[in-house]
Amino acid sequence: MKQELIMVRFGELSTKGKNRMNFINQLGLNIKRMLRSYTKLTYEVRRDHIYIHLNDEPFEEIKELLKDVSGLSSFSLVYKVENNIDIMKEACLKLAEEENKHTFKIKARRAEKSFPMISDEINRTIASYILKNSSYKVDVHNPDLLISLIVRQNETYIYLNSIEGTGGYPLGVAGKGMMMMSGGIDSPVASYLMMKRGIRLECIHFAAPPYTSEAVITKITDLCKVLSFYQGNVKLFIVPFTNLQEQIYKYAKESYAITIMRRMMYRITEIVANRRNALVVCNGESIGQVASQTLQSMKSIENVCSLPVIRPLAIFDKVEIIKIAKKIGTYDISIRPYEDCCTIFDPKNPTTQPNMEKIKKIEDSFDWQSLVEECANNLRVINIDENYEALDDSINNLF
Repeated sequence: MKQELIMVRFGELSTKGKNRMNFINQLGLNIKRMLRSYTKLTYEVRRDHIYIHLNDEPFEEIKELLKDVSGLSSFSLVYKVENNIDIMKEACLKLAEEENKHTFKIKARRAEKSFPMISDEINRTIASYILKNSSYKVDVHNPDLLISLIVRQNETYIYLNSIEGTGGYPLGVAGKGMMMMSGGIDSPVASYLMMKRGIRLECIHFAAPPYTSEAVITKITDLCKVLSFYQGNVKLFIVPFTNLQEQIYKYAKESYAITIMRRMMYRITEIVANRRNALVVCNGESIGQVASQTLQSMKSIENVCSLPVIRPLAIFDKVEIIKIAKKIGTYDISIRPYEDCCTIFDPKNPTTQPNMEKIKKIEDSFDWQSLVEECANNLRVINIDENYEALDDSINNLF
């Protein structure tokens, strides 16, 4: 039988009430972006499903791309036949024979109420025909093959078992976030999970030349290229952090250096986030993974930031994080041996229980405000477009 179209299901979007169609329309746009190279596809966006008409485009290739579209719960390859019970019986029998399973179940839905048979009659009529003309047995509880039918106004759609999608929300429906992007395994995975919840991201990275090399920027850019597959354009802000970091290590004892440094990073990130109309600050922190990620440290560090801070990996362990990194294609890039500023300046005995009075005393001892402003006003900006090209932009065009 000819492969006609793909039926896309929404999952969580069913809970969105009056906003449902806004979410569905955004999902439709995201699907079109992901499948933009298949120029013969046509789309039908409806309240119950999105239908992608193949028009002879290759389903096997398109299937792999659809699996990575956030907000898509599942999808099925659909065959169209006339609203004629004899044609429907023959089509279902042919599909069953092609699948060559042992047990089956028929599940019909009569969306077009003028069709002369109710759903249960359709089920029994087609099941009887398959039983009579094949070696299949019926199993209504756990069938090897589920054949589903939707009787519509002008045709009947027939499809087999569903293919699981990414789930979550359509990218862009939840607004924009600013992701603190390091060169490690965690932050790209956190980025992917934020995108899956509908948040479009821009990224910020703190560079400390000459202590860190240009290879780190290439590494970060390559990570953003992978993320651009899921999002499209990714804007990357490179912060010149050297002067501020040297001052931190001049005035702060080794045990407090990381705490002060992270507080400055949050301050700079919030400035850039506000200029870019981002609603949240995001990062790849996981509770207890390093000294700055104990609960006490997190509390002492993030209180400089008035925007919400989201840590999608907070309760993940490293094995779980690595598994996702490999799945989305960032792991091999993340383990390249180029260190970022947090690694280069990593102290031997950082405090895990920072004291706010000591933090305030250290910060009062030097003019960090002007250094923070200097960092925020001298960003290098790299725009990673949908063709995965990295292009330097002028900072004057961004704020």
